[in-house]
Amino acid sequence: MIIKVCGMRDAENIRDVEALGVDWMGFIFYRPSSRFVGERPEYLPEQCQRVGVFVNSTMEEILQKTEEFGLNYVQLHGDESPAFCSRLRSVLPLDLGLIKMVGISSKSDMKATAAYAPFVDYFLFESPCSGYGGSGKKFDWSLLEQYEGSKPFILTGGIGPDDAEEIETLTHPSFAGIDLNSRFELSPGLKDTDKLRTFINKIRTI
Repeated sequence: MIIKVCGMRDAENIRDVEALGVDWMGFIFYRPSSRFVGERPEYLPEQCQRVGVFVNSTMEEILQKTEEFGLNYVQLHGDESPAFCSRLRSVLPLDLGLIKMVGISSKSDMKATAAYAPFVDYFLFESPCSGYGGSGKKFDWSLLEQYEGSKPFILTGGIGPDDAEEIETLTHPSFAGIDLNSRFELSPGLKDTDKLRTFINKIRTI
C-alpha cells in the first residue's frame, strides 16, 4: 500500500517524516493554502517520491515547479478538464506520473473518472468541498464499490489515527494507497511524527 504524506514544507520535518518510510511526499503549490510552499525547502526527500499539488495552474507553472522540485508526480487538485490533462500529459516527461483528484459524493462521480483515465496514472478520491484543497472529511467509502475503472486510486480526506482497521477492510482491486494530511499535524504544514509512526506501523502490521 502506498502511504503518501501531503502538505510538507519544513526541512527538518521532511527529514523526520521521510525516515518513517513513507512512499510519497506531497508539496502544495496552491497559494491560498495554509500549507503553500513558497520556496524550495533546504531539504527535499531522497528516499520517497515527490508529488507536486496544483490547483488550476498553467502548464508553464507546473513544468517550472516540476523541474525546480525534481517532482516524480504531478497531482491536479482543481477543475482541470480531461482536455487539459491530455495536453499536460503530452508535454510532461515520460517518467513523470499524473494524478487527478476527483471529489466523490455519488455513483455518478465515479463514472466521471472515465474521461480522465487515458491520461492519468492514478486517481485521488476525496470528499467534495466548496473551495479547493482537502476537505479534511471522509466521504462514504462504500461508494468505492461503484468504481469500475482499472486505474489505481489513492484514498484521502479526513483519514486519521483511528482509521487503520477500516482501511484494512478495503478490498477493491484498484485501491492503491492512502494520503495523510491534516489529522496528523501539529500545525498546518508541520506533521506529528509520533502519530504518523504509530499509524504507519499499525497499517503495515495488520
